[in-house]
Amino acid sequence: MTKIAPPQRTRKGTPPAPSEVLDNLHRSEAGDLKPLNFKVPAEFHREFKAHAAIHGVSMVELLREGFEMVKKKRGC
Repeated sequence: MTKIAPPQRTRKGTPPAPSEVLDNLHRSEAGDLKPLNFKVPAEFHREFKAHAAIHGVSMVELLREGFEMVKKKRGC
């Protein structure tokens, strides 16, 4: 006869009560800022930051502008 192992215990704890999760699907407001964290090579970071500074825009503005160009190019 094969033994069946007991279920493994997790450290997650008990799930929240249904009354605690009724309003957890709201979206952030359009103006709310969220972190966008990813790593890039140091040389790319220097070049990106320098380009933004030379042209008087923030790195966020440069990223947004580049993303808009990619979306237009790819027809998104």
